[in-house]
Amino acid sequence: AWPGTRVLAGAAALLPALFLLRCWGLARAAAADTPHARRALGRLRRVPRALPGDLRALDLSYNKLQEIAAGDLAGLPLLRRLDLAFNNISRLAPDAFAANRLLEQLRLFNNSLAHIPAPALRPLANLRCLDMSNNLYGRAALDGVFGTLRHLRELWLGGPLLREIGRDDLAALKDTALQKFALKTAAGPLRYRAGAFSWLNVTELWCDMALDGSAAALPALLRDLRGKPLETLRFRNLFEFAYYAGSADLFAGLAELRATKLVFYRGKFDERLLRSALLNVAGISGLRLDRLLLQDISNPDVLRFDWTFTWLSGVAALSIVNVNFNFVPCDAWGEMRNVRVLNVTGNRLEDAYLYSQRCHYGAVMPKLETFVLANNQLSSLAVLAALTLTWPRLSSLDASRNGLGARRETCRWNGNLRWLALSHNQVTAAAFACLPTGLEYLDLSHSQLDRLDASFFSRSRRLRELRLSGNKLKFIPSGWTCPSLEVLAIDGNSFGVLARGSFGNMPRLASLAAGDNPYHCTCELYLFLQETRRRRRPSLRDWPGNWTCYHPEELLDTAVAAYTPWPLECDVPALVAVAVSGTAAAAAVAAALCWKFDVPWYVRATWRLVRSRYRGRRGGGGVARRCAYHAFVSYSRADAGWVRRELLRRLESATPPYRLCIHERDFTPGRWIIDNIIESIEASAKVIFVLSRSFVDSEWCNYELYFAHQRAVGLGSEDVILVVKEPIDARGLPRKFSRLQKMLGSKTYLEWPPEPSRQPFFWMQLRNLLGSPRDGEDMASAGNSETPNQPPPPGSASLINRLIN
Repeated sequence: AWPGTRVLAGAAALLPALFLLRCWGLARAAAADTPHARRALGRLRRVPRALPGDLRALDLSYNKLQEIAAGDLAGLPLLRRLDLAFNNISRLAPDAFAANRLLEQLRLFNNSLAHIPAPALRPLANLRCLDMSNNLYGRAALDGVFGTLRHLRELWLGGPLLREIGRDDLAALKDTALQKFALKTAAGPLRYRAGAFSWLNVTELWCDMALDGSAAALPALLRDLRGKPLETLRFRNLFEFAYYAGSADLFAGLAELRATKLVFYRGKFDERLLRSALLNVAGISGLRLDRLLLQDISNPDVLRFDWTFTWLSGVAALSIVNVNFNFVPCDAWGEMRNVRVLNVTGNRLEDAYLYSQRCHYGAVMPKLETFVLANNQLSSLAVLAALTLTWPRLSSLDASRNGLGARRETCRWNGNLRWLALSHNQVTAAAFACLPTGLEYLDLSHSQLDRLDASFFSRSRRLRELRLSGNKLKFIPSGWTCPSLEVLAIDGNSFGVLARGSFGNMPRLASLAAGDNPYHCTCELYLFLQETRRRRRPSLRDWPGNWTCYHPEELLDTAVAAYTPWPLECDVPALVAVAVSGTAAAAAVAAALCWKFDVPWYVRATWRLVRSRYRGRRGGGGVARRCAYHAFVSYSRADAGWVRRELLRRLESATPPYRLCIHERDFTPGRWIIDNIIESIEASAKVIFVLSRSFVDSEWCNYELYFAHQRAVGLGSEDVILVVKEPIDARGLPRKFSRLQKMLGSKTYLEWPPEPSRQPFFWMQLRNLLGSPRDGEDMASAGNSETPNQPPPPGSASLINRLIN
């Protein structure tokens, strides 16, 4: 508070729990690192035995203790805090605390003590905080023992049977400088003896007393407090059952008090009683009110503003909370010219009764900085913007718990507004067009919002904190941009996907709350979390407690923190590396297998066959297949002498002669070798293979074998004649001669006998396999007409041999 100012409140400035437990809460917080014992609720009927002797704090509240006997606490010499509240204790032995001389806080609240236990308190010279309120004694007379408690700072007395406060009941406290004194009396008439409070030397006085039927006690009480160092005076239920109907000015003594804070909590106040209190406070020359709080008052008529509050011009903080008023006249705004904080939470204000076209708002509220309109019945953001537009210093506006945001409106806002709370409203995506873009703080949590307007956030370049918790957002906008955002809360929505780029356009984002969403536990989410942990920003405020998997089904209700995919599943670089390595390994294995099984040779051969046939079709030869030769002879260069000397001489000199095709003589010069091989084999009735070790080493012989085998598939395998010139081991042949291996294993072949005596039989067998030359006379004539048997041009044989071998 400013020097020389006061606070007047007609409400709960402090909670009742604080009234009873303030000392104990502070004591427990301070003792967090000291030995402390807490016993099970409702089970103990006596103080437990064998407690640790080094205990400094013991909580036995909410049990069924009826007595603290001598020796119950004798084993706790270091005890400093003891809570015995909410039991049924009716007796404290005189030496109950004899061994606890270090005790500083003692709580006996809500027990059954019929007398103030002064003898039991005598050893407690270090006692600082004592609560004996809400017991069953009928007088508050304090024994001289209280005068010896020089360290006592907080004292609670009274209960539901205390109906009289004698003049000397509190005399023992005259030399004790109390920070707080609280007194509770019975609900009926109270007999207050003048001078009873004159003994007090206290800075904060709480009076829980109902003066129904004994209103005259209030002026006497206030007179007794004159000249005291009182800073706070709080009354609870001053008039509990009926409004004050007397004519006396009950608060006349307020003007003579030094209190800077006056609280009226609950009770029945009408306009006349409240006015009496306010005018007595305002009647002092030069006095200003720091804060005026009107809350939970039973009669809302006191806030109809039917009479002029001239003293409002000195109020700096005005709170009118939970009194159900619904109308503010125009002249009331003009009286609040010095108000900096205005709080009208929990009333029934509607748009038309808060803002009226007949009122002039331009010169009012020139100092207002904070306006709280929470929990009313407002529905138009445009009305709210118009009301606050001309208030030059307004920077904070709280309109939570209304019905705002459902309309599509155009709004013009105060340019100084930086803090806006619209939680628990009915905001739609259309409402973003009506929101100010100069905000630094925006709260739209719990407002049924189902999607965002990303353009609003890109324009809100000052926005630093955004709260969207508890809405129905189904997705995070792609490329969501908000350059200055530092704090974001999107927990409790309906989206399930977060990716590494979700917040990439928020470079200053440092804090994120995103739990309680139905997450799809996939690599996208996993990589987002990995990236967040690696960069250490943004920090996840609600991690890991509220992060749960919703999809896939096998991970339903699994904690996201427990989702650990297979290492390579989400590591794209590693996955690519493994894939490339695997592919390379597979290619290497395939290459090795191809080399081992001569696959390249077969591929080349097939390609040459296809290419040759394709060229043949393109060449337009179109000649039908004719058997111009009885046989095509395939042999290696090393066996050429045997072929010319033996094979050709024997067969071509026969009567009638056989017509044979050999490459040295019969291939057409200038044509592709493969074309010559294919056409010669197709133009021959039979194919003779002269097998030897040189044959196996010749690639072109293998081609001829391959093409002959291809022809045999279509025309029959009896067209192939195998002549083994030299013994060869079929099992030792290379893989590319697998067809030859099969032929040697499945066909009858001829072996060339080196003995001259056996050679005639060899030629007879070969002629039988070739058939009679007469069967091919027409073939020969066709061959003579189409492919004359001319000797090759000079040098052609050597050229062909070089190409083949």
